Amino acid sequence: RQKGQKIACVTAYDHPSALHGEMAGADLLLVGDSAAMVVHGHDTTLPITLEEMVWHCKSVRRGAKRAMVVGDLPFGSYEASTTQAVHSAVRLMQKGGADAVKLEGGAPDRTKAAMAVVRAGCATMGHVGLTP
Repeated sequence: RQKGQKIACVTAYDHPSALHGEMAGADLLLVGDSAAMVVHGHDTTLPITLEEMVWHCKSVRRGAKRAMVVGDLPFGSYEASTTQAVHSAVRLMQKGGADAVKLEGGAPDRTKAAMAVVRAGCATMGHVGLTP
């Protein structure tokens, strides 16, 4: 960032989209909870589960040879407690193969969750834009 070097991020939900992202030179592949809408046909991101996100991350991981894979923690997988947040982040990384996790919101309880996930050793990306 200090050198002004830009990175490219592409959303990927499966093996083919990961391959296309790789071929296009993406530095980061975001496995978004938007898969609920784009892949599964829901009206919102709310219905997607942690287990479904693990499945999507596994598929993207198989196509990502160079790009960093960031898995989105879905709604309901980190809001209850910092323990739940850490458990969910570790699961997405261990079982899904994500290199990092993303969580949303800037509220104080979300900040505590993010700090706990970072302290647990998980690379973490924040998002303070639109939330479900």
